Amino acid sequence: MSTTAMQSERGAAVSPPPSSPRPVGRRRSTSTVVATSVTYAVLVVLAIVYIMPFLIQLATSFKTDAEAASNPVALIPQTFTTAAYAKLFLNSDFPVWFANSAVVTIVVTLGRVFFDSLAGYALARLHFRGRSVVFAALVAIMAVPTVVLLIPKFLVINQLGIYDSYTGMIVPLLTDAAGVFIMKNFFESIPASVEEQARIDGAGTFRVFWSVVLPMARPALITIIILSFQGSWNELAHFIVSTQSPALTTLTKGVAGLASGQLSQGTQYPLKLAAAAVMTIPVAVVFFIFQRRIMNASEGAVKE
Repeated sequence: MSTTAMQSERGAAVSPPPSSPRPVGRRRSTSTVVATSVTYAVLVVLAIVYIMPFLIQLATSFKTDAEAASNPVALIPQTFTTAAYAKLFLNSDFPVWFANSAVVTIVVTLGRVFFDSLAGYALARLHFRGRSVVFAALVAIMAVPTVVLLIPKFLVINQLGIYDSYTGMIVPLLTDAAGVFIMKNFFESIPASVEEQARIDGAGTFRVFWSVVLPMARPALITIIILSFQGSWNELAHFIVSTQSPALTTLTKGVAGLASGQLSQGTQYPLKLAAAAVMTIPVAVVFFIFQRRIMNASEGAVKE
């Protein structure tokens, strides 16, 4: 054997084994953990930013007027008191405001669910002359700011003789363009073939709508319920132009009056924020009940 060959074999025998490469999976798992941690940190910060005003509102409602004025952002009251809530329910018209808002909101929500779904089904399924014009007008109405319509709304309500009444508060709110738009789009996503069997059995248009199509539109209906309840409960501008009687004051008008110092002098921070906290409860309850079903597109889906 030659000297060169012997040296090669000796070098191969003593040469260290090649270093194994770093596992790719470990690098990926580390980067995934870092990205997830950063994402959760950002979400926690955003959650604190959004929740903090509500916590301050709730804490301030249990403070005294002097403490609320001197330290309004403290989350723990130094002197815990329910005087603001007692004054709100016992020495003000807050129960009347709450009852008025409850009546109007329930009726408006039911009306919007019914009429918005009817109009949406008509635009989605019925073929009539001028349907495209009606839909274009619907979209145009959605683009008009609400404040522009306040004076025409007042003139119409006054001309119809329903000013300062429950009728004037409820009827103009029974339909909304956004609700009709949502229902139309959802009905169009349902295959028309599901209605054919009902029509073969002799069902009319309304029966097909009520018994076949509407139960399948539950996700959209729940969305309308949440949006209608929240919108009518928080409505203020319409009630300003449609009523003036104290007996028909709603929560939004009443709380706005509290903000101007209606019951007493001073800042009244606990009183105002106590009213706002109570006003928030019904909307929060409705949202938490229906949040899992809001626009759940997988529910009620039908395959051709």
